[in-house]
Amino acid sequence: MTYTIGSRRYEFDEGWGRMPDGYEIFQAAGVAVDGEDRVYVFNRSAHNVIVFDREGDMITAWDRDFIQPHAATVDRHGNIYLVDQNTHVVEKFTLDGELLLTLGNRNQPSDTGGTEFAQLVKKAAGPNNMPTGVAVAPNGTIFVSDGYQNCRVHKYDAGGELLMSWGVPGNVEPGHFHVPHGICVDNRGRVLVCDRENHRIQLFSQDGEYMDTWTGFRQPCAVVVGPDDTVYVPELQSRVTILDSDGNVLGQWGGEEDQAPGGFVSPHGIAIDSRGDVYVGEVLAGARIQKFVLQ
Repeated sequence: MTYTIGSRRYEFDEGWGRMPDGYEIFQAAGVAVDGEDRVYVFNRSAHNVIVFDREGDMITAWDRDFIQPHAATVDRHGNIYLVDQNTHVVEKFTLDGELLLTLGNRNQPSDTGGTEFAQLVKKAAGPNNMPTGVAVAPNGTIFVSDGYQNCRVHKYDAGGELLMSWGVPGNVEPGHFHVPHGICVDNRGRVLVCDRENHRIQLFSQDGEYMDTWTGFRQPCAVVVGPDDTVYVPELQSRVTILDSDGNVLGQWGGEEDQAPGGFVSPHGIAIDSRGDVYVGEVLAGARIQKFVLQ
């Protein structure tokens, strides 16, 4: 099955993601690729981290007590960062699963006024209250989107010391957030934040200075940058959008709920390997990981 998205053509790899008996992917909330194109699927099955080679064969799996896996990223030094929404922490591991660093206070949500899940919070607070995403700059600086019951971006140094936070609850002005839900640092050093319930992506300097807003999304959940600076955004409403580094849309696919192989229901996590192949993780009705090979 081939998809033409703008000037790009992708072939759906229907056989990708082979696992032995006893393993499954359920609600593939986060997906990340390391420097050797191994794929880490952070999902809500009994094996929360399942690792595949590029061809789709399972290499290994982690058996840890994550409560609500939500997002994953791998830094250039070969460490993986995992966001566990319901324990309110972001953890840094080696690729072999050794814990190196914890950001936030486990099982201790910050005080944002006791709002309901994913509703606009009453006030901004410190780390964390149901964090949603994590990004790492080349120098090791860490950025966390703290979104389901907060409205902030938290900036840490490489050692985990909190340097600053920005964002207030709101739906209109720059720097207002309603569920900041996914974050990345692009090749220009800008911080891109998915402002999910405001259907936009806001761009900031690494010191929290507002730079730009890209609009027209349908609940953007994550944002990653490919090897050619192209930006990829999975949207919860059954769509993936590809943009250039200035925010111009290059192509889109999906748009209607489609549970058939190669379709989308609820794209949530995304990763791009060194060859430009795309891995999309889905939650809710989709609850799967799919690979699209760049032709």
